Amino acid sequence: MSSQGRGTATATKATRRRMDKTHWLYIAVIAAVVFGAAIGLLAPELGKALKPLGTMFISLIKMVIAPIIFCTLVIGVGSIAKAATVGKVGGLALLYFMTMSTVALGIGLVVGNIIHPGAGLHLKPYEASGGAEENSTVKFLMEMIPGDIPVLPTLVLALMVGFAVQSLGKSGEPVLNAVKHIQKVVFKLMTMIMWLAPIGAFGAIAAVVGATGWAAIGSMAILMGAFYLTCALFIVVILGSLLRLVTGLNIFALMRYLAREYLLIFATSSSESALPRLMAKMEHAGVSKPVVGITVPTGYSFNLDGTAIYLTMSALFISTAMGLPMNLGEQIGLLVFMVIASKGAAGVTGAGLATLAAGLAAHKPVLLDGMGVIVGIDKFMSECRALTNFTGNAVATLLIGKWTKEIDMDKAREVLSGRDPFDEMSLDEDGHGTGHDGGPSVTLPAPSEERVPARV
Repeated sequence: MSSQGRGTATATKATRRRMDKTHWLYIAVIAAVVFGAAIGLLAPELGKALKPLGTMFISLIKMVIAPIIFCTLVIGVGSIAKAATVGKVGGLALLYFMTMSTVALGIGLVVGNIIHPGAGLHLKPYEASGGAEENSTVKFLMEMIPGDIPVLPTLVLALMVGFAVQSLGKSGEPVLNAVKHIQKVVFKLMTMIMWLAPIGAFGAIAAVVGATGWAAIGSMAILMGAFYLTCALFIVVILGSLLRLVTGLNIFALMRYLAREYLLIFATSSSESALPRLMAKMEHAGVSKPVVGITVPTGYSFNLDGTAIYLTMSALFISTAMGLPMNLGEQIGLLVFMVIASKGAAGVTGAGLATLAAGLAAHKPVLLDGMGVIVGIDKFMSECRALTNFTGNAVATLLIGKWTKEIDMDKAREVLSGRDPFDEMSLDEDGHGTGHDGGPSVTLPAPSEERVPARV
């Protein structure tokens, strides 16, 4: 008992050490949003003058869009091919992930078209306001930021390179490893940029509130409320119904079983922190090790339901707020692009924003100037996004286990009912407790050998 207490205390301390930095950033963004809104309401002209801060932050994000998309898709194409070679489990998992991503993106589009978030804001690009004589300093600072690389050509090149490297087989592995190292640098750069989010959020919120007053605050609140409600309904109705129909298990029982992981995700704003625990708990719930080893880590890269809903709802919010609504054809094109690009929205702070920016740049580049508002409220939606992604992967693991007959249903019912509680000490005993401190990982075991996580 005492050793268990020591183990829990050690895990808690480790979690606190990991949470500290992200918590400071989270608090800083909240403070910046509140302060920016106050400036916009009390001194509208000053608020509008602060718009370049948000514009420059978005320019920094635009700078890394193409490298993120390129690295992630080159590695992702190889991972899909490798996962498929595992056989029935890998192929079925990838088919399910692509289907659910499309469904989640579609739901985001439907909800966005129903509530029309952002209506009445009339956001304008920075270049459309202010005289040239007062922008010399801003122009100098903007010219220091490298220009963005076109997204669509980058996407096509990344897909071609990915398939070419995959066709090389073993000889292509050094190239993939090199791209993985480059990806680490790009993700580190993105993390560094996100530490400027409070400044960008402050300028963007002050400008939009200064221009539109309380209407901006109301529109952002509507978007956040609609997003939270949509994610809740997605989990309960879509995922809950699938889980009940396929396995007979209850979604609320599963969520109760994963309650400790939800608290960890809420504290860190990232589902990555709970990956080792989810793998251990799914095995305890009766799913076989090979299924867990393939489905959970692969799902962390390819099954991002919450992020998918966020991407399409945010894109519609920006287009409506700027008075440039997308027609049906453009929305379908956006959905197709996001199905591919959303695979790069895992494993790094701000990658969701980068993916959103990539989608907007591919369809209507002028919409990128409206992203500053999303920067301000992105942190408020990050927990919900992470919780939805995590729940989607937990449900997927149980479904794949059932479809492949690799789950002990009696064991699963015992565990979810609470009659067979999870032993926290098992995390240390079987190695699942080791830290997962980078991007998402894909585990591709052979049935007869020990699993070794391969990072992507």
